Amino acid sequence: MAIGDLHRFPITVLGAGAWGTALAVHLARNGNPVTLWAHRAEHARQMARERENRRYLPGIPLPDNLQPAAGLAQAVAGERLLLVVVPSHAFRETLRAVQPLLEDHHCLAWGTKGMEYGSHKLLHQVVAEELGDGVPAACISGPTFAAEVARGLPSALTVASRNVEFARRVALLLHGPTFRAYISEDIIGVELGGALKNVLAIAAGIADGLGLGANTRAALITRGLAELMRLGVVMGGQRETFMGLAGLGDLVLTCTDDQSRNRRFGKALGRGDSRDQAVADIGQVVEGIHSAAEARALSQMHQVEMPIAEQVYRVLYEGADPHAAVRHLLDRDIKPEI
Repeated sequence: MAIGDLHRFPITVLGAGAWGTALAVHLARNGNPVTLWAHRAEHARQMARERENRRYLPGIPLPDNLQPAAGLAQAVAGERLLLVVVPSHAFRETLRAVQPLLEDHHCLAWGTKGMEYGSHKLLHQVVAEELGDGVPAACISGPTFAAEVARGLPSALTVASRNVEFARRVALLLHGPTFRAYISEDIIGVELGGALKNVLAIAAGIADGLGLGANTRAALITRGLAELMRLGVVMGGQRETFMGLAGLGDLVLTCTDDQSRNRRFGKALGRGDSRDQAVADIGQVVEGIHSAAEARALSQMHQVEMPIAEQVYRVLYEGADPHAAVRHLLDRDIKPEI
């Protein structure tokens, strides 16, 4: 398949949540003709009528070269990049819907963060199972809040693909005056960083909800990074990746700022809210809930010690008291840091 010159290339963003809309707006501002597909037809019609995504990204006008669409076949027709930005639980379903519509000139990227719940699979593995190896594919991840990207504030992320030339071309589509895109071949490390930082953001949020202070937050971020690196290296990721934008960068962002849904969810748990109540108050998908179960399963499968992720799992799935979870971490035996 010829990748071609992707400069000012037609793009369809599949998923009209906050992050999908922000990426669509950014790509359109870069001069690309963009179609933004919404799962619900009424949502697409509302965006077309109001020229903004009032539900998920209010106050951000849609550029003239960005067109909302509800019909999937029409949205993906023709030579274009398909950028999947749906919640991880809908990722495989979306690929299956797209698969019969793919032609030789299509290429694929995804901004979805997380793992497939129940299978312990990273999303590039799901792509390979559903679409095969013939479609150029890349993942996009890094420390980027949707609202800040949509407002044009300076941001940076990583585009990872085993096809370095394709990663470079996708990065060129994203690159702009206030946006820097780096490239990587380490798709395992980049995907793991994007998934597991949500689990650690829940831990940081719980600590802040308990009022444990900045020292505790810094310790959780640092030791959480160590957990992420231990698992990532065993699974085939590169240590350097976890010290970059998709690892440490995204971890710091989500653990320290309340724009993170996962951090806000953790804070609510620390204040005494139930899991269901906290999710309902946020009103959007909290990816770290499922990722906590996947992190625990992977740590057991690969025999990697991940005490912070383990305690988050126990709070979410076994009803452990957040205070007791923190005490358990502090009561662990003294050991070398490195």
